[in-house]
Amino acid sequence: MSLLVVLPDEPGPPTLPAAMGAALAEAGIELLGCTDLPGFAREAEALAPRQVLVCTAAPTHALLEVLRAWSGLPPCALSLASAPLDGARHEELAALGVHAWSPFESLETFDAASLLALLARAQARWQREHALRTELENLRTRMDERKWVDRAKGLLMSARGIGEDEAFGLIRGAAMHANLRLGEVSRSVIEAAQWAEAINRAGQLRMLSQRLVRLAAQLLGGIDVQRARVLRTQSAERVQSNLDHLATLGLQAAGALALAEARAAWTVLSTALAARPSAAGLADIDHRAEVLLAAAEALTEALEASGARRALRIVNICGRQRMRAQRLAKDALLASALEQQAAQARLLPTMDEFEAALLELERAPLSTAEIRAGLASARDEWLRLVGGVRALESADGRAALVRSSEALVDTFESLTASYEHSLQVIMS
Repeated sequence: MSLLVVLPDEPGPPTLPAAMGAALAEAGIELLGCTDLPGFAREAEALAPRQVLVCTAAPTHALLEVLRAWSGLPPCALSLASAPLDGARHEELAALGVHAWSPFESLETFDAASLLALLARAQARWQREHALRTELENLRTRMDERKWVDRAKGLLMSARGIGEDEAFGLIRGAAMHANLRLGEVSRSVIEAAQWAEAINRAGQLRMLSQRLVRLAAQLLGGIDVQRARVLRTQSAERVQSNLDHLATLGLQAAGALALAEARAAWTVLSTALAARPSAAGLADIDHRAEVLLAAAEALTEALEASGARRALRIVNICGRQRMRAQRLAKDALLASALEQQAAQARLLPTMDEFEAALLELERAPLSTAEIRAGLASARDEWLRLVGGVRALESADGRAALVRSSEALVDTFESLTASYEHSLQVIMS
C-alpha cells in the first residue's frame, strides 16, 4: 500500500517523526512522501498514492478547502487523525470524502497495529463507495443510452416510414459494423439528422435572399402582384424562423460567427424591403440580398464542415439549386426591368452552375425511386425555366419564368427533404 502523509504545518520542510516512520515500516506500508497542507493537493495529484493520511490537531480551513475542491470524491482513500471531533464535524468531513478517522495526541504515539486498522477502514470504505459510484454511473449510462436509442428509432421510423423492429435493426447493425455501443450510434444518428436539417435551413436562406429580390422586381413590373405580396410576407417570415432555429443549436465558433453575419445581413435587407418598390430601391435591395446570400453560403459551408459527414454534402448541393432557380429568375427580371448589365452577365454562369449540379445529382449513387422521379421532374421544369429566360421580352415569357422558378423551388425543397431523411445521410 502506497501512502502520502500530510503533516501539521511547521517551519521548514515536512519531516516524518522517527516513531511514525518505524510504525509504517513495521506495517509494510510504502511511504511515497510527506507534505504539509499547502502542498497537499499538488502532491496527491503528482504522486497518485493509494491512500492519504492527514495528521492535524483539528481540521483547518485550508484542509476543508482542499476537500471541497474534490466535491466529496477524493482521488484515493483518505484517513484523518486528529483531536476528538463533535458529531457535526464528523458528518461534514464524511460528506467531504474522509473515509476513516482516528484520534491522536502526538505523531510519536502511532503504532503499526493502530495505523493498519485506520488505513484498512479507509480502504474498505473507499472500495465500497467506488463500487457504488461505478454501478450508479453504469446505470445512468444505460438509461441515457436507452433514451438515445428510443429517439433514434423514432427518427428513423418517422423519416423512412419503417417499423420499430426495422429501425432498431438498422441501429444495431450499424453498431456491430462500427464496433460501437448502441447509445453512441443512436446519438450519432440524431446528430446527423440535426446537421442535415441545419444545412437545409441555412441553404434555404440563400434561396430566400434571391426570391425576395425577384418578388420586389415582380411588384415593380406588375407581374402577378397579389401572389407576389403574399409570397414576400411568407418568405420574410421563413427567413426569420430559420435564423431563430439555427440560433438554438449551440454552434461552434465558425458557425456562430457565420450565423451572426447572416442575421446582420437580414436586418439590413428587411429594412430595404419595407420601402415602396422603385427602380433605385430595387438595385439597393439586390445589393443587400447579395450580402445575405454570401453570408448564408458561408453559414451553410460552416455547418457542413461541423457535421463532418461526407453524405451531408449532397443536402447542400441539392439545397443550393433552389437558390440558383431564384437567382436566375431574379437576374432575368432585373436585366429586363432595369437593363442591368451585371444581372445580364450572371445569367449564363448561373445556368451553367445549375446544369452542372443537376448532372451531379443525377449521377450520385445516393438515390431512391422517389429521388430519381424528383430529379426527372426538375429536369423538365428546368427546361421550361430556360425557355422563360429566352422569351423574357414577352409578358407570357416573364410569367412562365416566375412560374417555373417557383416550381423548381418546390421540387428541390422536396428533393432536399428526401436527401435529408435518406438512410445514407442519417446513418452516415
